[in-house]
This record gives sequence, C-alpha cells and structure tokens, in this order.
Amino acid sequence: MPSQEPPRRRVPGPARPARPRPAAGRPAQRPAQARRPASRPPAKARTIRLGSPKPRLRLVSLGLTLVMLVFVVRLLQVQAVDASAYAAKAEKHRYQEYTLSADRGEITDRSGVALAASVDAYDITADPKLFTPEDSKIRDAPEQAAALLAPILGKEPADLAKKLRTPKSRYTLLARKQTPQVWNQIKDLKKVYEQKAKPANGGNGINLLGGILSEPVTKRVYPNRELAAGILGYVNAEGRGAGGVESMLDTDLAGKDGKIRFAQSGGRMVPTAGSQGTPAVPGSDIELTIDRDIQWAAQQAITDQVRKSKADRGYVVVQDTRTGEVLAMANAPGFDPNDLSQANATAMGNAALQDAYEPGSTSKVMSMAAVLEEGAATPGTRVTVPNRLHRGDRLFSDDIDHITWYLTLNGVLARSSNIGTILATGQLGKTQPEANRVLYSYLRKFGVGSPTGLDFPGETPGILAKPQDWSTSQQYTIPFGQGLSLSAMQATSVYQTIANGGVRIEPTLVRGTKGPDGRFTPAPAPKESRVVSEKTAKTLGQMLESVVDDEEGTGNKAAIPGYRVAGKTGTANRVDPELGVYKGYTASFAGFAPADEPRIAVYCAIQNPTKGSYFGGQICGPIYKKVMEFALKTLHVAPTGSEPARLPTTFKPTP
Repeated sequence: MPSQEPPRRRVPGPARPARPRPAAGRPAQRPAQARRPASRPPAKARTIRLGSPKPRLRLVSLGLTLVMLVFVVRLLQVQAVDASAYAAKAEKHRYQEYTLSADRGEITDRSGVALAASVDAYDITADPKLFTPEDSKIRDAPEQAAALLAPILGKEPADLAKKLRTPKSRYTLLARKQTPQVWNQIKDLKKVYEQKAKPANGGNGINLLGGILSEPVTKRVYPNRELAAGILGYVNAEGRGAGGVESMLDTDLAGKDGKIRFAQSGGRMVPTAGSQGTPAVPGSDIELTIDRDIQWAAQQAITDQVRKSKADRGYVVVQDTRTGEVLAMANAPGFDPNDLSQANATAMGNAALQDAYEPGSTSKVMSMAAVLEEGAATPGTRVTVPNRLHRGDRLFSDDIDHITWYLTLNGVLARSSNIGTILATGQLGKTQPEANRVLYSYLRKFGVGSPTGLDFPGETPGILAKPQDWSTSQQYTIPFGQGLSLSAMQATSVYQTIANGGVRIEPTLVRGTKGPDGRFTPAPAPKESRVVSEKTAKTLGQMLESVVDDEEGTGNKAAIPGYRVAGKTGTANRVDPELGVYKGYTASFAGFAPADEPRIAVYCAIQNPTKGSYFGGQICGPIYKKVMEFALKTLHVAPTGSEPARLPTTFKPTP
C-alpha cells in the first residue's frame, strides 16, 4: 500500500501590505526598489586635546586675591586709620542735640500784678515740597493754601504763596509767635481738607494743607498794653530785651538755656539709649516799684492833656519821697509793646528819662536852696523887682510886664520872678564868677548833669556846663532854669530831696527779684547824700506852699482840698530838637504833699503845647492835682490837719 505523507502546514508569514490597485485605464506600476547608499571608506578617528587648567586657576586666584586685598585695605582704613573720624561721624548722625529754651521771667508791679509775662505760642511753618505740583497733584496749591491761611494769620496771600513756593527747601516760616487759638483754627481747617481728600469723598488722598506745621515757642505779652510801656520796653524777634527794663535786666529775665542730647533713629528718639543734658534755668521775676493804679492815673491824665493841648509829648513822674521809689513814670504818646508794627518810633523809648530840656522856673527851687543854705537871704528878705533888669549883654524881664514889685524872697518864688531870682543868686558871692561857682556846686548836688542812678538804657545825664564856661547870658539865665537841661526824672528827684529833709535818695525802679526757687531778693539800697540842711529843706517847703496857697501864687490850680500842697510852676522857652532854635514852650509843674509831712512828689511837663494855654500852672497844675490826689488816696495818706505857715510874699516900701 502506498505510503501516504501527511499534509504540510503552511506557516503564515508576515502580512504584506496590500498593493494599490491601478486606477481604471492605467497599467499597474511596479514599486521602485530602494537605493542603497554607496559604500564609503571608514573615516579616520580625531583626538580632542583639553587645555591646561593651571593658567585659568592662577588668573582667578589672582583676581580673588586683588579683591580681597582691596577689602582688607579698606577694612584697615575704616577700622584703623580713619576709625576715629568715622566714629565721630556716626556719633554725629546717631545723636541729636537740642536747645531747651528757658522761660523768661515776669515783670510785675509792687503788688505782684503782672505787667509783662510769657505765654505759649506757635511759629507757623510749612514744607514747600508738599505744595509742589508733583506732591500735591494741584498746579496752584501754594495759591490755594495761601488764600485759606491769609485771613487767619493776618498776612497777604501773595506773600504766603511766595514762601510756599520756596524752591529746593523743606522749611519756611509763615508767621511768628501765633496764639494757640490761631493754631487751633489752622488745625480745624486741616481736618476739613483731610476729609475732603479721602477717596471715598472724591478726593485724591492728598491734604492741601498737610504741609502746614507748627513749632511751640513762647510769646512775650503785656496784659495792660500801653500802660508803663516806656518803663517795660519790649523784646525783639529772638526773644531778647530790646528796650526798657526788658533790656536793662535781660540777663536776669532770660535765664539760662539748657541742652538735651539723645540717640535717634529715623528722626525718633531711641528710648533704650537714654539721654543726657542740662535742664534750662528759668529767668527771675522782676518786681518793680511801680504801682499799677497810680501809673494808670498818671498815664490817663498826661495823655488827655497832651491831646487837648495838641502838644508834641508829655510826662508825669511820681516818686515816694521817703524811699526814692518811683511809683509811676508815664509818657504820652506811648506805644503798645504787643504790636510794635503800629508803634511810632519816636514814642518807643522812655522820654521821661531820655529827653533833656530846659526846665524853666521849676528849677528856681535849687537857686533858692543855695541862697538859703549859704545864708545869703531868708524867706522874708526884701527884694525890689523892677520891670526890666540889665545884666551883661541882655535885658531881662518876667513873664508879664509889671510895675516895680516889692517882694520878699518868698514872694519871688511864689510869683516866679526871673528878675528877683537873678538878684537873689547874685548874693551867693562877692563877684558874679564866685556866685556862679557856688550855684553850680548846688546844681550838681541836686543831680543835674549826672545820671540818676537807675542805669536805664538811653538815660540822659542832662546838660550843665562848668561855671567857667557859662556865657555872659547863661550866668543870669541858669538861676531861673534856662541854659541848663535835665530830664523829668531828674526834676522829680530835686523835689524829692527837699521833701526828704534835704537828703537826696537815688531813684529806684526795681524792688527786687524772685528766682526760680521762689526766693525774693531785695534790690540793693539806693545811695543817699545830703544836699541841704533839714532846716533849709523845711523852709523851702513852706515857701513852695505859697506858690499854691497864696492868692498871688502861680500854682493855685494844683491845690487839693484838705491837704497842704507844696509846688512850683514852670514855663520855659523850648529848644526845637530839629531846628536847634527856641520855638514853643515847655510847661511844667512840680511839688510834693502833704507839705508838712511829705510822702509823694509829682512832676509833670508838656512839650510844645499849641492849643490853649502854654503856662505850666494852667495846663500842668490840674494834672499834678489829679495825679497827686489819686496817689494820696491809693496809699491811704491822710491829711495832717495842720495849718500852713503862710509866709509873707510882699512888703511895703518905706517912703
């Protein structure tokens, strides 16, 4: 049987991709066979050689070495060579030092009432950078801010705007020493604009007045305004005394500024670093001899009369005859030291101490004192007074034409006779030059030609030539008050001397000082000197009573009911300070009361009255009466009740 072979299995191969069929009508194309690349000879292998790293490392090492060397050198310079300089610079920038201003002392009257004091105030400042268009986002921010501030500060808007536009500055001063009320108004206005600036209110977030700032300072104020301004003076913009007592006692009033030094960071004090410094020492309080009430009465009286008489100026001085203390010193016109911008420069001093003028007949009391003290005459000595008297190169007369007067020496003073005074003083020496020397010595003893002792700024010593230099006319005019000059204070001191029994006490304005510790230190006792005897002084007082009490006296308008009053009138030709020639008159009145037990001396003078009377008895007599009466009541001086001596003023010539 034939053998049968088993059927072979076909092992399926990999599936071949289907060949695309040719499109209809096109013969089928056989796929092209892939080309094999042409055979190339094998490339020869290249060898890469790396550079040596040593040069690079050396270069890097050298660079690092140089850098480190620079750092080391700089470090040595900072820490060794310039260490002290850098330490000092760091110290300077780290630590801030500020001056602590001392509080200025008060000036009070004799009762402790403040006449000058210091109060809190503010300098209004600004940062101009915050008003630039870049910072404020407003083109005309300075003008807008200035318009808001001008009514509050009392400044011109244009001036404020100019300061707010200060280029390249972070600080400008808008107004000095403004009251807390002014700064509060500005703060309220700033709050209003702060609210407006909030985005919720439609603002841009920038406060228009955000650059307005303040610095706390102190301001000198004078509560009574013009009262005693001539005595008190004023302070300048730096807070230093520039006139009057403010200048005279500036060192005592100013105190001593202190200092504080502290560490700061970012402009703030570092609490943990501590601080060091010296505290400020407040100035001392000055207590004056002035009585505010008497000062007020004197100032009112002289101001009213200067205005009525249309005079250039006037002064009233009130002095305690027993102590020499000045109770009042009033000038008209005056000034308000709170607002110097409105003050008249000619009225800013103390004319009662600084004006030198010819006193006229109030000076005759010194001539009479010399005559009595030298024993050349007595109050009852008879003096025949003609209508005219020829002496030297002049013909002298009294203030009125008259028939021949038959006067006692007392009557010469009561009627204020120039001719009678010339005749009386001629008896002081065997010759006129000798009489001149004697009179000169008494004038000097009374203080003419010398400072009063107050040491007041600008005080005049008066003018009194030496007797050998007196001209032919001066040797006859000086006895009745022409040809010499003095101040109102010096004239008052003459009458204080007579009232005090012939002992001159240098006038005083300061009773004492009260230091920061509250301890009161009295002022040194004033110097005293005897000018005439007590007997002469008492006799002069009785003679001066005749001026006021006698019917023929020139001072009747100065009489005070219930009191014995001693006084003397004066009407002098006045030297015009601008023209240097005699023009107008100086009217004056001086005296003391009670005449028998003197307590108060009062002097009044008015320069160049141009309306109404120019006689001293007529326009200054009433002022004397008003001020003296007020002072006597203020000091509780009771009338003595005694009767005046009433010395005779005339005599009957023998046939």
